Amino acid sequence: MSRQPQYLWLADQLREPILNGELPPGTRLPSRTRLARTYRVSEQISRTALRLLVTEGLVEARPGSGYYVRTAPEVYRLSRTDATSGSGLGRLSRELISTEQELCSAPLSSRLRLRDGEPVYLTTSRGFSANRPVTLHRSWEPAALTAGTVRTPFDAAETGPLERLSAAGFPVDRVVEEVGVRALRDSEAVLLDSAPGMTVLVVERTHYSGDRPVETSDLIGSAEQCRLLYKLSLARPRPRR
Repeated sequence: MSRQPQYLWLADQLREPILNGELPPGTRLPSRTRLARTYRVSEQISRTALRLLVTEGLVEARPGSGYYVRTAPEVYRLSRTDATSGSGLGRLSRELISTEQELCSAPLSSRLRLRDGEPVYLTTSRGFSANRPVTLHRSWEPAALTAGTVRTPFDAAETGPLERLSAAGFPVDRVVEEVGVRALRDSEAVLLDSAPGMTVLVVERTHYSGDRPVETSDLIGSAEQCRLLYKLSLARPRPRR
């Protein structure tokens, strides 16, 4: 054995045949006791190695049955490029859940440059694949921008925010995105039919009209399944004369 911790060494012995296909998805791995005997380590070492592979997403633990090679989850690429990206959901279908008015509070007030207590419109939707929710999308915009017009999210639920805001006199000319990861919250887990605490990818996107933020949103999806696809056009250098 190498000088690395024994559980890492044992995890390497199991990881390699999983990654090269020698152990295909659905294969039942030896029990902790059998691994300990085969590789001459303690059961604590074999348990820790298996838990590491579970954390890496290569193995799943089935209570009362054992450890199995996990089927790789389907990956969804979400286009985040420009107006040609459409909904940004790629192959996912969009389901509108609700539109409501609420009072703004931190940190949302900072993102929209509003005072706490100012009204905003909140629109919630999900991205689906094969009747399974994959992403959650929440969008907020200051109610003062369109209140009293026919351009609110209530009046034009099927119209995208960019078209509505432009028609209301606030054309969007700049987009800022910040990408991070965090744990899935209880209220979000219910809508995504997932376990609270799982690691999710979060895209905070804010649309500006001039220097004014006119809409901000959170796109939330499994960090394991969701990939963000950016296609950036670069200006061609002018030929020298």
